[in-house]
Amino acid sequence: MALGASEQEVLRLVLKEALLLAITGVAAGLLLALGLTRLISSLLYGVRPADPATLIVSPLLLTGAAFLAAYIPARRATRVDPIAALRYQ
Repeated sequence: MALGASEQEVLRLVLKEALLLAITGVAAGLLLALGLTRLISSLLYGVRPADPATLIVSPLLLTGAAFLAAYIPARRATRVDPIAALRYQ
């Protein structure tokens, strides 16, 4: 913002980077979970190892949590005066 970026641009940049990292982690976790279904099948009770509902809902919840974890501080950071932030540094 001190270099001329708008609040929306800063918010969009932070959210884009956070969600890219979260989606990469979720994708890697899904691939590992699907790859290790034989190992974890003995640990599961009442759920199939490749249960579609679990494999859809869990990533959505994790991505939503990552979005909120990035959005709340990013929104607060856009409200800080750039001059005050630079003086504090």
